Amino acid sequence: MAQDWDEPALLVRLKAGEQAAFQHLVQILGGRLKRVARGLVGAAAADDVVQDTWEAVLRALPRFEARASLSTWVLRILTNTAISRLRRGKREIAAGDFTNEDDLAALAPRFDPNGHWHAPPQPWHAETPEALMANGELQAVLAKAIDALPSNQRAVLTLRDLAGQPLEEICNALDVSATNARVLLHRARLRVWAAVEAYQRGDNV
Repeated sequence: MAQDWDEPALLVRLKAGEQAAFQHLVQILGGRLKRVARGLVGAAAADDVVQDTWEAVLRALPRFEARASLSTWVLRILTNTAISRLRRGKREIAAGDFTNEDDLAALAPRFDPNGHWHAPPQPWHAETPEALMANGELQAVLAKAIDALPSNQRAVLTLRDLAGQPLEEICNALDVSATNARVLLHRARLRVWAAVEAYQRGDNV
């Protein structure tokens, strides 16, 4: 990746309007953008959001001042594009409260009445996150688990763990409090972790 991602040189080529440089950028970031878009707007609208993002990137490139990394900047454009689409469609992305019975039913078996783990999460068999993500079957399990999350949980998980956004920015983008964002993120991670554990046990997920 290091030899493919010489950011200063790539940025010079991009600002010069070199088509091959833009194609290279799409190749490097395209998969990640698609995963983030899918997490925010769902599979059906993800391609449209990614396409709109690349168009916005092209328009904004002459003004890019490299105060953040190129990948961070592109991901921020994608996030803003996706959230704007959600708001135009009036889809619910606000945080729920603790009365969500489905959430409580899904999480209750993990803890005893005192809030302690019945069975703590098991370590993944693979040695590194990179090895995990190289597993095509596991990628499919993760995608399925994320798609199945409630929209508010999916949005927070996507922005924090896939896009790497700070919690404060997530709260501003989704108009939720920091407390609610942490609750949503915790719930989402537990559900995804449960799917990974089921995969490791060989259960059908």
